[in-house]
Parts: sequence; C-alpha cells; structure tokens
Amino acid sequence: TDPAKTPDAPSTAEDSHDTGTAEGSEDSGAAKSPDGPDTTDGPDDPADGSPDEPAGVGDARLRDAVAAWVATADGDGSGKTGAAEKPEGKGAEDASATDTGAETAVAEETPADADEPAPSGARGTARPAPTDPRTDDEPGRAAVTDKAPTDDEPEDTPPVDQPTAVFKAPRPAVDQPTTMLKLGKAPEAEPEPKPTPKPTPKPEADPERTSRFVALKALDEPRPKPDVTAAVPQVGPERTTQQPLPPKPPLDLLAELTNTPPPPPSPLRTLGRRVKIWTPILILLVVVFAIVQSVRPLPNPTLSLTAEDSYTFDGSKATLPWPTQGQGWMDVNGIGTMGDFGKQTPVAIGSVAKAMTAYIVLKDHPLKSGEEGAKITVDALAEKEGGYNKDGESTLNTVKKDDVLTQRQAIAAIMIPSANNIARLLARWDSGSEAAFIKKMNDTAKALGMKSTTYTDASGLKESTVSTAEDQVKLGNELVKIPALMEITSMGQWIDPSGHKWYNYNYLVPYNGAVGIKTGTTSAAGGNLLFAARKEVGGETVTVVGAILGQHKAPIITTVNDVSRVAMLAARDELTSAKILKKGDVVGYVDDGLGGHTPVVLTKDVTAVGWAGFKVKLSFAADDVPHTAKAGTKVGTLTVGDGEGGAVKVPVTLQKDLTEPGLTDKLTRVG
Repeated sequence: TDPAKTPDAPSTAEDSHDTGTAEGSEDSGAAKSPDGPDTTDGPDDPADGSPDEPAGVGDARLRDAVAAWVATADGDGSGKTGAAEKPEGKGAEDASATDTGAETAVAEETPADADEPAPSGARGTARPAPTDPRTDDEPGRAAVTDKAPTDDEPEDTPPVDQPTAVFKAPRPAVDQPTTMLKLGKAPEAEPEPKPTPKPTPKPEADPERTSRFVALKALDEPRPKPDVTAAVPQVGPERTTQQPLPPKPPLDLLAELTNTPPPPPSPLRTLGRRVKIWTPILILLVVVFAIVQSVRPLPNPTLSLTAEDSYTFDGSKATLPWPTQGQGWMDVNGIGTMGDFGKQTPVAIGSVAKAMTAYIVLKDHPLKSGEEGAKITVDALAEKEGGYNKDGESTLNTVKKDDVLTQRQAIAAIMIPSANNIARLLARWDSGSEAAFIKKMNDTAKALGMKSTTYTDASGLKESTVSTAEDQVKLGNELVKIPALMEITSMGQWIDPSGHKWYNYNYLVPYNGAVGIKTGTTSAAGGNLLFAARKEVGGETVTVVGAILGQHKAPIITTVNDVSRVAMLAARDELTSAKILKKGDVVGYVDDGLGGHTPVVLTKDVTAVGWAGFKVKLSFAADDVPHTAKAGTKVGTLTVGDGEGGAVKVPVTLQKDLTEPGLTDKLTRVG
C-alpha cells in the first residue's frame, strides 16, 4: 500500500508502519469507489493530489472536524456531537496535507449515520474529531481522510467506515484541548455562557480558523454552597450575637407555612383569637376549682328551731300576796320568775348564810342520797362555842371534843337547829381555816351571778354578811338540785348523836310540798326565809323557790314563816300546764352548712308548765350531729323553760335520712 506523500515530507518506513487501515481495506489514504478504479493522491496536486475533489473541499472538511471536536468539548463530555455544518459555495481543498512546516492535524472518522447534508461542491461528509486529539508537532505525519464519493455514486450512500490512522508516540497533551493552527489572528475569548442548553456550533464566518475557550467544568453544574457551620476565627472586635426573634402568632406562622397571607385584623377575628387562647385556660381553672371544692372538709351540721321559740299562757299576769315590808322573789325552778316585790338592795340575812356553807361543803365533798358521808372530828373550839347558846346564839351544845360527826349529821346540825359552832367547824374542816372558807363563799357567789351578796362569816351571825332576795333565790335554785340536801331540809325535826331532838325553824315543812330551805333571824336582820316547795303539774314535778327578807314584826321568826307560806301556796296554785306541741311535729331541722335541711320531729307530746300571762321559752340543746344518719336518730333535746333545770325536756329525732351535700352544693359553696 502506498502512503500519501507530500512534496516537503518524504515518506519513511516508520510512517508507513504506523498508518492504519480501514475495515478490510488496504488503502488508508483514499476511498474506493464502487464504479471505478481506486484513486490515489498524486504529486501533481499541491493539496492532496486528488483530481476528483474540487479545491477547498479538504480545507472545509478539516475545519468541520475541528469545530465538531470543539463542540464535543463544550457539550456533555461524551465525545459525540453532530456533524459540523459546512458553508455553501466554497471550494473543497485537500485535507491530506497542510503548508510546509505547518503543524500536522489529526482527522477523525465521521460516523456512518451522520445525517448532516454535504456542503455545496463536496461529495464527502466530514467526520467529527474524537475526544482524544493527537498532537501535530511531529513532521511527516499526514492526516488520512475519507474520499468523497464519485460523481456516479449517489449522495445518499454512506461512506465506508474507516478508522482514522493513529500515529505512534504522541507527545503529552497540552492544556489546550484544541489543535492550534497558524491560520491568523485569534479572536478574543467568548464570555462564559449561561447554564442553558447548548446550540449546535455554527461554522466560522472567516476562513481563518480560531481557537475557542473551553470550560473545564460544565457551566450549568451547581456550585457547592459554602459551609456556614465551619468555625470562622474572630477578626477584629467582638460582634454582638443577634438575638432570635420572638415567635410569630399561630395564624401568621400558619399563613407563612401555607404561603397564604394572614387575614386582615378585625374586632371579630381578635375576639375569636382571644377566645381560642383563654378558653383552655379557663377550662383548666374551672377543673382545678371543682377538685378543690369537692375535697374541702364539710362544715359541721347545726340544729335549728323552726317552731315558735316561746309560748304564752292564756290569762292576765298572776299576782302573788306579798307582805307590806321587806323584799321578796319567787321563781319556778328552770322555767322563770313568777313575781317579786320590794327594792332588791343588800341587807343582813342572818343564818340564811348557812345555805352557802352547806352548798360549798357538798360541792367539795359530794354526798349521795341516804349516805352519811365523811367523818368529822369535833375540836375543842367547837365544844367551846357550843356553850354560846347561853348568850342567845344558836349552837349544838351536845358535842364534846373528839366526838365524831358524819357529814350528813353536821349538815343537819347547821340546816335544822342552825348551829353556828358546827358551821365554823365545817369551814375549818373543808378549807383549813374559816378565812379561806369565806373567800371560797364569795367566789362561789360571783360564779352563781349573786352580784349583791357579800359573806364575812360562815354562820351569818355578823351583820356584814348581806344579800338580796333575788340573789338568794339564785342560790336556792341550785340547792334544790342536790337530793341529799333536800332530804335533810325537808325534815321537820332531827335527832343528834347524843339523842337530843331538834325542831326545824322552818314551819312550812313538811306541809304543802315544802322542802326547806333555811331560816335566819337576828335583831338587826329581822326575820328571813329561803323556802322551796314541789308540785306535780302536767306529769312533771315543778319546784317553786322563793325568798322573803327583812320581816321585823315580832315574833320575827313566826312572821316570816307566815308570809312565806301565803306566798308559796299562791305560787303553787298559779301553776298550770298546756300542751303546746304534739308527738311527730316538725320543730326544726339539721342544717348541713351547704343549704341542705333535714327536718327533726318530737318523740312525745310537749306540755309546758306556767301560769297566766307567762311566756315560756323553747330552745334546742343539740347533740353531736353527724354528717350522715338514719331516720329516727336522736340529734338533740327540746327544752321548755329558760334554764338548764327546765321542768320539760323532750328528745328530737330525724324525720328522714341525713345525707351529705351533693356535688352541686359542694361546687357552689362560698364560705
């Protein structure tokens, strides 16, 4: 096979050895035509010696190959592009050789399926250059190209696929991917294109070829973002860290996330937003309030009276027959005062003072009914004072030193024969001295509300021991509650340990229900009597307690007994009873403290004791009322009267079951 020869570069064996062959073809420099003999380059053509190829065709093919290669570099890097467009109207020049001393260019095969139409005046199709260009610095290398088809060959027939000849031992590739040809002044570099789809490169308008700027990296490749998290050294003064912005309202944040602007503010939307914010808070507060209210301790139930708190008896006010001198007072024990007369000023009361002496001894040393009580030894002073009876003083002159008296005998000695020496003996026995005992007497008087009473001795012999009829009735109301004492004072006579009989100075006993209590007479005080009498009224035992002081008509002891009897009998006659309430009547209710009321009823008929025109008081004495109880449970007592010692006391019970307050009552409680 004859290699292509140029006039300036003789052919060598090395060059002939490096020349490649096409598929099954021995001729690497010319394409065989099916209709004629093979055509080879001759020395007569200064370009490539092809007589069939017009002038300028080879040069155009070379330019097209370079442009195709450049377009490949500007493309996606695959090395394949479409065929370069050729300008029409130009003559084809031989591509097998260049000017003497010019750099040798490497031609590439044009794909067989290239559909680029051949330029005017050319028969062949330019083949694009491969992505791996060959260096053109070595002399003697000639570019091998395909021959254009003959005139008889149709243009539609694709040329035979022949590989481009590869030259051996190329020089290392330079940075410029394109082959630089000395064709003239190179144009300025084109500006960096925007990352848009690349159009097919257009052919050079100037016949002189120029180099093209090729980006080493695709311009449309996204650039990496800088690492903002990398630590940056502090340069210059320290800058203040920007504080985070406050969170946006929920509606604004939702609008920002959905890319929808928030609705314009309006009073209705503002109200709706506030309702959405405050409604959960209010619900939470209500729940907490409900829990606290439901677990709070319940108030203690109380017993209240719904019935009338008093009852007035029919008739005009009772009038008692009082004496014309002194002062007096009359009570019905535990019910009220029936009447009084005279000015209640302190006066000497004589031996009536012994009633306080007996009360204190029995309070300090209680004595049960029928018992004798403690034993008391008579001292020498008591024996000595027993002889004062010769001077007109009331004493028990039968006792001697070291005699023993029981407590019951000693009380009888001071209440019946009114023995002054035994009264002083009891004071010493009880308190250690008479002075200490006197102090105790005055303290007890204050405790009983005896505001006008002063005690200076235990017997009442001294005129400085003074009191009023009202105060003595207060003491008498307490004395009638001591059964052991009433057993003694109700006796008409008493026999001492020596066997001597002593008569009671109170002539009222034991007649007409009289039960005592104590007389007291002196020349200074006159006749005085504290008395009591009992009567059955309406099935109840009622006790009348009265006192009359300052009776100076002689004989004073007889006078005071007579006037006291008249007043006592009149008081007993005035007493009456009336049924004011019946069994089962609702008289009150239990208040649970939260508005719940459970009615209470009487367990029996209530009969009040009184007298004409008297208003009796009704009151409840509540028991320990529970929070829950069954119907019929006793919860208190109805008292008819104005004191704890009222004659009538009736239990009251629940009419129906007592239950705890409901949840609604607990939640709505205020206090």
